[in-house]
Amino acid sequence: ILMVDEKGKNMKCLTFFLMLPETVKNRSKKSSKKGNSSSSSSSKLPPVCYEIITLKTKKKKKMAADIFPRKKPANTNTTAVQQYHQQNLNNNNTIPAPNWQGLYPTIRERNAVMFNNDLMADVHFVVGPPGGTQRLPGHKYVLAVGSSVFHAMFYGELAEDKDEIRIPDVEPAAFLAMLKYIYCDEIDLAADTVLATLYAAKKYIVPHLARACVNFLETSLSAKNACVLLSQSCLFEEPDLTQRCWEVIDAQAELALKSEGFCDIDFQTLESILRRETLNAKEIVVFEAALNWAEVECQRQELTATIENKRKVLGKALYLIRIPTMALDDFANGAAQSGILTLNETNDIFLWYTAAKKPELQFVSKPRKGLVPQRCHRFQSCAYRSNQWRYRGRCDSIQFAVDKRVFIAGFGLYGSSCGSAEYSAKIELKRQGVILGQNLSKYFSDGSSNTFPVWFEYPVQIEPDTFYTASVILDGNELSYFGQEGMTEVQCGKVTVQFQCSSDSTNGTGVQGGQIPELIFYA
Repeated sequence: ILMVDEKGKNMKCLTFFLMLPETVKNRSKKSSKKGNSSSSSSSKLPPVCYEIITLKTKKKKKMAADIFPRKKPANTNTTAVQQYHQQNLNNNNTIPAPNWQGLYPTIRERNAVMFNNDLMADVHFVVGPPGGTQRLPGHKYVLAVGSSVFHAMFYGELAEDKDEIRIPDVEPAAFLAMLKYIYCDEIDLAADTVLATLYAAKKYIVPHLARACVNFLETSLSAKNACVLLSQSCLFEEPDLTQRCWEVIDAQAELALKSEGFCDIDFQTLESILRRETLNAKEIVVFEAALNWAEVECQRQELTATIENKRKVLGKALYLIRIPTMALDDFANGAAQSGILTLNETNDIFLWYTAAKKPELQFVSKPRKGLVPQRCHRFQSCAYRSNQWRYRGRCDSIQFAVDKRVFIAGFGLYGSSCGSAEYSAKIELKRQGVILGQNLSKYFSDGSSNTFPVWFEYPVQIEPDTFYTASVILDGNELSYFGQEGMTEVQCGKVTVQFQCSSDSTNGTGVQGGQIPELIFYA
């Protein structure tokens, strides 16, 4: 017996020497032949002998996996282990080997063998909707240890002794992912099943798996799936995920509204998006997205996608679209000819644009506030010289990284130092050589040392703690202002930005000086 004190410094090995009953019996017979007078002493067991050996060590306590490190087994055992792991992937497979326990040194590994295994299973689950069910084996003790819901189901006061339990509201793949976590302590998530797995984890109160699902969704969050995840995060009551979804939808509103996922949201989520004050999108884009949603909603309700039915499914949400704030061209060529508005509504909105005395409208007429862009300026001063800064088709580039997720909307650039001039700018944003955003546009420089914004078509999502490359190729007046006394780290609000030189820069821009003085972003 190995005894260890609380600090794990002193260990005592206590060795017992016990005599077998047969040995005691033989000794008793020999003692009686020799004439021992005490018969009672022959019937008693001999005294227990023991020896104590004190071992001193500075090592910490170890788990079974540390004490018995898993060695590479022989070829025969390797094949057997692989077969057993493969059997776990299939349903209703038992382990035929009589000594499979010997192949796994830790209780965790032996417990994992029971995952999706009929061996010793005392309950079965029929998971999935009718027509798509799968029968999965389970072990009540293991499930009860991993979930309070399973504990109440199998060992609570109202426990029912059923050999088969039907679960029609959970997808088989999601239920298997939850079982794998309970049995194997492994989290195996996939983009197409993570929402269903989150539902299962919430239903059976497996909080650590649910947290892992939310983290997975946050890291994979983009404008394409933000609207759908917003709807689901509200359903699952995950406020952190909800906030992250709103950040993406606000900053990349036009991308989010044009995504296929937007048409899959429920009516309540639609209303919350149309009501959003900080939505960073043109109102014509919001209007077109609402019509696309209405068309898909008609299909869901098995209605013909006519103008009347589209307006019917939109209901009062139509008046959350701020049509009077559209540009006049957008209204005249878009909303006014869509047919979704009544004749009186169209006339009143035209009067709203043109008449001094504006009519009352049911539509919200106040423009959205949108998001206010922040500017990170990396130079402490700027200058110009007769031989700098020249542009001959060469690239000015700088690398940067942030400590919080932001959305780069564009760059601030210097202009001409020789009076007013127009520049053509090709801006680009890359991560590890992959282009994330680019745009070709023009900007007018008034001859001052101010910076002039050049925008991407859509804001680009930037993840924290990763370096990105900002580049620009300018064509215009060869002499311009340039930055000096560059900083390697700049604090901009709650965001810290780090800069380093880029190998893509062939025109002299670096950390200490050059072009691209500003990053324009939403946070």
